[in-house]
Amino acid sequence: MRIFHVSDCYLPRLGGIEVQVADLVRQQREAGHEVEVATATRGEPLDGVHRIVARMPFDLPVHPRGVGHITRLLTASRPAVVHVHTGAVSPFAWMGVRAAVRAGLPVVVTVHSMWDPGTRAVYRLLRLLYEWHRWGVVATTVSNAAAVAIRRVAGRGVPVHVVSNGLDLSGWRPVGVGAPTAQPGAHIVAVGRLAPRKHPVRLLRALHTARSKVPPSVPMRATIVGDGPARASMERYLAKNGMTGWVTLPGRQSREEIAKILAAADMFVAPAPLESFGIAALEARAAGLPVVARERSGVADFVRHGEEGLLARDEADLARCIARLTTDTALRTAMAAHNRSTEPTAGSWKAVLEGFDHAYARAIG
Repeated sequence: MRIFHVSDCYLPRLGGIEVQVADLVRQQREAGHEVEVATATRGEPLDGVHRIVARMPFDLPVHPRGVGHITRLLTASRPAVVHVHTGAVSPFAWMGVRAAVRAGLPVVVTVHSMWDPGTRAVYRLLRLLYEWHRWGVVATTVSNAAAVAIRRVAGRGVPVHVVSNGLDLSGWRPVGVGAPTAQPGAHIVAVGRLAPRKHPVRLLRALHTARSKVPPSVPMRATIVGDGPARASMERYLAKNGMTGWVTLPGRQSREEIAKILAAADMFVAPAPLESFGIAALEARAAGLPVVARERSGVADFVRHGEEGLLARDEADLARCIARLTTDTALRTAMAAHNRSTEPTAGSWKAVLEGFDHAYARAIG
């Protein structure tokens, strides 16, 4: 099958959508498909990647004449299906949808993010203006939590399938490691881009509150891996609240370094309430760590409360869950043993490719 992907962001940028789309392209090519990509991200030439770039402030991945450029590419390629990848608001990606509809091609749209109330309002307005729910697209999203909001806005005219992100989790599984030991205290880890939408300062507040709930004699330390625009505000918060002695920000780390950090950790925290899937949380779950996350986030698709981790209702509850796992070594050890001995149910590339094949067939049909 000839598949044409459209994504605002792509390699060499590194982020959840960029890496996921690049991995999907590689997996589909290995499965025998012919795959091309159109993106508004600058970078070096790559096989089958069309870079439609314009001079924009802050190198934003947008092109003012994207619809025309993408339409010409699709007319020349004539793929069996166009697969568009969007975040919360992705102008270039939606130009790809309009181009595919204009070219009379089947379209699958994957929404990689959660639609918050503001985003839902935007899409309701666009629905009134452009009637995009009548374009005949098939939608997919990465978790049941993310699907709820899309279905509410799109209505019955747009089928919404859940196809999780794909991951090779074999490299994260603990090898040659004995059963977890019940040591006093906890090393808490979080991994992700330090961007405001990921709520990294809320994580610091939750850690600060959790520390106040844990007896002073019980040691706590936290490592928050990643970099981004919120780093400066995080550093100010740590200094203001006297947390620099037990919370570290090592910056961006390689996959190998992250694996080492997870191997020395006791729990993983995913604080974002609008986490659409939680790739880093699934990797930590595969590494055997108990996961603390929000109950209405995509992490709930592979973390059950009291089994693989704890799911919090709100920020205050997030702090309580962190404190509970720090002091309850028996519970933490039992969760770690379960996670080490049980394969995660999400993330299989075989299941992901089958899910997209089903969505493609639905769109073509």
